[in-house]
Amino acid sequence: MKCLMKYPWVKLPRNRVPAGKGIMGAWMRLAARAAFRKGEARYCGYNNPVEPGMWVGGIVGLKAILGLRRRDAALDVLRELERLGFLSWSLDPSTKKLSYTLSDWLVRFCGAACPDGAVCATDGYGFVCVSREITQRLSDRNYNFEEADAWLDLWCHTTVNDPGNAFSFLAPTVQYGKYGATLTLETLGRRWGWEKTKVWRFFQTHREEFALRRLPGNLGCLVFNRAYPCDSVAAVPSIEEISSLLGELRRLGRAQSFDRVTLNRVIAWYSRHASSVIRPKSRVALSNNIYRAYLSPVEVSTTYHNDCGGISIEEAQKTFLVEALRSPPPGFTGFVWLTPEDFVKRKPAV
Repeated sequence: MKCLMKYPWVKLPRNRVPAGKGIMGAWMRLAARAAFRKGEARYCGYNNPVEPGMWVGGIVGLKAILGLRRRDAALDVLRELERLGFLSWSLDPSTKKLSYTLSDWLVRFCGAACPDGAVCATDGYGFVCVSREITQRLSDRNYNFEEADAWLDLWCHTTVNDPGNAFSFLAPTVQYGKYGATLTLETLGRRWGWEKTKVWRFFQTHREEFALRRLPGNLGCLVFNRAYPCDSVAAVPSIEEISSLLGELRRLGRAQSFDRVTLNRVIAWYSRHASSVIRPKSRVALSNNIYRAYLSPVEVSTTYHNDCGGISIEEAQKTFLVEALRSPPPGFTGFVWLTPEDFVKRKPAV
């Protein structure tokens, strides 16, 4: 599974709503209960039409979602989220029907109306696609983050198997932008409006989700997201694994001196060449005993366009050329390109 920095969305399991204060914690609770497809939602004996990212109910249901006891406190949360641009909401004073619609919602298709089935999510089931830029609004407003805000900020900047960050092949890694693979407590403190000691206490509290690995000298640290959903359970890399990969990046970068800025650029530029990056296995067999390669658009290729593995023959030929020229075996002198006429008129020379 990949989660590249260029992807505008990240996966957030509905059962991963963190404890603690924060406006984004309230947003996550509301998002976890929003409709995931178009249809009718049942609430207190009423059927209400809903769209993806929408919830319809009453004040009592809203208080239960947010975990609040007071009506005014629940409505204040909606007003604050609306002011920040995260949702829109309405309350009918006559029927007491309340509805909210999330602004940042991934809608690829609404689907057919489903009046006989559930359209709203329940706690602990499935996941929410969260925009990577959702917490950036708080930072742009110089908003003082709370605990849940910082938690979601780290989650939204998680990357997995990204060629621009070799460490993300070891485990899901937190990265801020193209040149933000390594972080410091001071950098996060300035972003969140916290002191360095508060940032350290946050990571100690949430070490089960976010693990710190310090780099030598003043190069900062790496933050690994241990809770991000992957195909398999990803263990936090050991110090030896990190040091080995860091040394390889140093050799690839060939820089005389390394500071954090230089290291971040080296990671972005040379990660795709590091040995830790898992590349697809080559379909071309290069042998030291083979000195010539024959590529011929014979008659069969006009009928069959893919090989037995479903790979395009034309693409396989291009791959062969690229890989053979990149690392030719000893004694390799070049290619001989044959046409169908060469097979018909004369016997190919070997």
